Amino acid sequence: MNQIIIRQETPKDHNWVVELTAKAFETMPFSEGDEDKLVARLRNASGFIPELSLVAEIDHQVVGHILFTPLVIDNGQQQFKSLVLGPVSVLPEFQKQGIGGALIRAGHQKATELGFQSVILIGHPEYYPRFGYKTASSWGIKTHYELPSDDVFMAVELTEGALSKVSGIVVFPPEFG
Repeated sequence: MNQIIIRQETPKDHNWVVELTAKAFETMPFSEGDEDKLVARLRNASGFIPELSLVAEIDHQVVGHILFTPLVIDNGQQQFKSLVLGPVSVLPEFQKQGIGGALIRAGHQKATELGFQSVILIGHPEYYPRFGYKTASSWGIKTHYELPSDDVFMAVELTEGALSKVSGIVVFPPEFG
């Protein structure tokens, strides 16, 4: 496989990224089938941060995409800023080649550069721990979403100790539904 280039998504990429996302989740058993629409909604949201919408390119072809969106963790007295990762999409024929991991690492780096200290996600409990994700409840972070198990709701500290004094309910952007 040729070199993976990770770069910021441009308006020229928008339509293809939506299509790529649909293809990436087409055969996933856990998919709700609307991840492509979610990307479009998040891109049009007031909190959208263009620098946190990244694509993976191989031989001038966009083969993957990741998006991080601001959210808050609210404990009733304080609100803590964080990000939600999702979705991360890789074309089926390019999956299991390290592209998703490259997108996650590049996204974490960019988020850190922009001053974010943590990321929340709902995802595969076997996949995301390799990038430092742990069960969010271990920090006292909860969600209103009904989930199949506690271990699919995860968080990572981009800065050591960033979540040590954080607890509460994650308030996802309204675009998540």
